[in-house]
Amino acid sequence: VDTLGAIGLASREKLDNLTFVVNCNLQRLDGPVRGNGKIIQELESTFGGAGWNVIKVVWSRDWDPLLAQDREGALVKIMNETLDGDYQTFKAESGAYVRENFFGRDPRTAAMVADWSDEKIWSLRRGGHDYKKLFAAYTASVQHNGRPTVILAKTIKGWTLGSTFEGRNSTHQMKKMSLEDLKGFRDTLHLEIPDEKLDKYLPPYFKPADESDEAKYLAERRAALGGSIPRRRSISRPLPQPDDSVYESVKRGSGQQEIATTMAFVRMLKDLVKDPGLGSRIVPIIPDEARTFGMDSLFPTMKIYSPSGQQYKAVDRELMLSYKESTTGVILHEGINEAGSVASFTAVGSSYSTHDEPMIPIYIFYSMFGFQRTGDAFWAAADQLVRGFVIGATAGRTTLNGEGLQHEDGHSHLLASTNPAVVSYDPAFAFELGHIVKDGLRRMYGEDSENIYYYITVYNEPYVHPAEPENLDVAGLLKGLYLYSPAKNRRKKSAQILASGVGVNWALKAQRLLREDWGVEASVWSVTSWNELRRDGLATNSYNLLNPHNKASAYISQKLDNYNGPVIAVSDYMRAVQDQIAPWIEKPFLSLGTDGFGLSDTRGALRRHFKVDAESIAVATLQELEKLGQVKSKVVKAAMEKYRIDDISAAEAGNTEGSG
Repeated sequence: VDTLGAIGLASREKLDNLTFVVNCNLQRLDGPVRGNGKIIQELESTFGGAGWNVIKVVWSRDWDPLLAQDREGALVKIMNETLDGDYQTFKAESGAYVRENFFGRDPRTAAMVADWSDEKIWSLRRGGHDYKKLFAAYTASVQHNGRPTVILAKTIKGWTLGSTFEGRNSTHQMKKMSLEDLKGFRDTLHLEIPDEKLDKYLPPYFKPADESDEAKYLAERRAALGGSIPRRRSISRPLPQPDDSVYESVKRGSGQQEIATTMAFVRMLKDLVKDPGLGSRIVPIIPDEARTFGMDSLFPTMKIYSPSGQQYKAVDRELMLSYKESTTGVILHEGINEAGSVASFTAVGSSYSTHDEPMIPIYIFYSMFGFQRTGDAFWAAADQLVRGFVIGATAGRTTLNGEGLQHEDGHSHLLASTNPAVVSYDPAFAFELGHIVKDGLRRMYGEDSENIYYYITVYNEPYVHPAEPENLDVAGLLKGLYLYSPAKNRRKKSAQILASGVGVNWALKAQRLLREDWGVEASVWSVTSWNELRRDGLATNSYNLLNPHNKASAYISQKLDNYNGPVIAVSDYMRAVQDQIAPWIEKPFLSLGTDGFGLSDTRGALRRHFKVDAESIAVATLQELEKLGQVKSKVVKAAMEKYRIDDISAAEAGNTEGSG
């Protein structure tokens, strides 16, 4: 379905260098593909309707004498009316069966083979097993200009492997050949292997001698094709890294202006594409959401790639940010097509290997529609050692308010954590984004580049972004955790609030509420990556298993070691994301998250519903301190009554700006 859904692209782009060869053996793994239909005719209609040149190789030359006799069309009629399920059965039976059940359907066709032996009838081949007809089809495919070509070759599954294999439903599960089948296979291929050398448990390998006609032919064809290609490179040549000035727009913060992290990312991207060293290698990939993400500002300069350019007058042509297509465009605008977008991401991100041209794909999408919708394609990208940036925009289960359970993402980081090649980040502030992207470019495109790609979530909720703090713990930021707002003093009643993404703002407000209302000092830690903290913890465990007398501590354990009080972990994601770090927290630990389906309401109401807003964080912190005997139960009760955390309507609506 995915392939057929994409074939229109090839004809629209006039890819006459593209040839699909469909092996129409009529079978899937357990049975016929279209037992009650005809898959070749179905595919012919589908590809032809999509603008492809269709070449069918249905019958071998063995049938030519019979077709020459078929002046009244009786044989062709039977061929066209016979179902695929019957064709499969014919090759699992015998020549006598074919005589009776195929040719015997019409007296005229029965007469055609009346003087044929059953063996001769049985030897009639399908077109996909006629080498000369296949050669003719391949020749025609490369001579056809202006359109892609599909060759539909009719074959037998298990052909030449013997009667127990050919056309059987169980062929896919069969692992061994009988001795008689091995002998038949040897004879069909004209291999010079004597009977005594055949062992049904360990058949011998056969390699033609270097001076044999077969070996010479293979060498000649390989030379004619230009050598051993395609050839993949596992090492990418390094790209020059951008000057630090590229990241200045995100380092200085937003002043008094409220912006979303999505907007901060796009601002930085506009500066990156201007970089003389690698700007020309950046390829934005968008599944029809450019305006939602504020990326329409790239239209005038980068333009949208189209093989036909823009032959029409755009409805918004008078606007500064009008929709602009061009044959020299850089943006890949895929329509609402995440599967196609990941395919483009894979092609661009692996170009260092296939073409020796390192390219930087930046694929941005609704975070809900990434790893959940196309996780298998992302796994394939990892398998192909793809590099690049995957940006999960409109992130968070409460931040993309008003779009309910289908769009509100609360678990993409959990899904991303299952992919070993994915380095995930959930930044809160623009300056964090800058350091993450800078380090990503270094790790993927610098010296000693790594086989990884980055997943970064950005939000659509505007808020003021602070300038980069002096003495920022950049190493900690990149490892996944740094202390953003320390407690003002070390009181007995203290706590550690760990938060990521938009959740850092809730944590900062909770810090203020705890101090002003309840005399509790809390430190706020920005968790840029729960996933990377977990990986560090797992790596530490592996090291300690092998070094029991020289054990190490996980990074997060080291960072929290000198800070007192319970640890409260919160984000706009389900608790399982935060719970990843629990094994390495050597203090009382509580996670708050957005477990459950998303809902349509204000951001404030949603956060109160999931109990992740500032007031809920404050109450949860007091409850943990109560367990430690550091606050009385009446304090917890008073806080619950003061903030009315059981009442969604009592929550402030919060910022309602931001598109999505």
